[in-house]
Amino acid sequence: MVGDVRSSVGPSPIKRISASQQVHAALRDRIVSLQLLPGQSLSRTEVSETYGVSQTPVREAMQRLAEEGLLLIFPQSKTEVSRIDIDHARETQFLRLSVELEVTRRLTQAHDPAVLPEIETILQRQERAREAGDMGEFFVLDRSFHRTLCGLVGVETLWDLITARSGHIDRLRNLNLPDPGKPSSIILCHRQILAAIRAGDVPGAEAAVREHLSGTLAQIEDIRARYPQYF
Repeated sequence: MVGDVRSSVGPSPIKRISASQQVHAALRDRIVSLQLLPGQSLSRTEVSETYGVSQTPVREAMQRLAEEGLLLIFPQSKTEVSRIDIDHARETQFLRLSVELEVTRRLTQAHDPAVLPEIETILQRQERAREAGDMGEFFVLDRSFHRTLCGLVGVETLWDLITARSGHIDRLRNLNLPDPGKPSSIILCHRQILAAIRAGDVPGAEAAVREHLSGTLAQIEDIRARYPQYF
């Protein structure tokens, strides 16, 4: 962590997560990865049978997903996956841009070479995932890249907050990710961010972050025209 001594504290305690948290994480991943499509109905009974839990944690997980805007619950009727909310996506992107501009500014000004190998390792793994055509792993490593940057300045909890709000924008990204050249464009922006941090170039880092985070939103109309059933 920039400005802190990371070795002065022991490992974090193992966190036990509840059945409700596990079901929430599993369903959220399936929604964001587009395995569960907008408008698709979900049965609480079927979900409880799939994950081997009672209906109580399923109900709690679904309620949390509804609060995140990813499910629509119609009492005594049905529960279905929500359609992508573009206004929500834009609002979340505004929050994320604000945080990541400050994160990269601090990292660039600190000019600490000790933080670079961790970022470089993630980028190398992401490049291998792109070459292998493993878009699932590519997406995971993309999130890891940004979470690591936040962690290096001690604001991982802000990244968690952004992640909790990112269901709509992440679905947009997953519709955009298979487009020709998109994975390579993401890698290039990541490389530009890392190079600017390494060089202590604050304007360069900010420009790279802005370009990186604007890509999918700039393609919204094209994405919506190609996949109208998601909106």
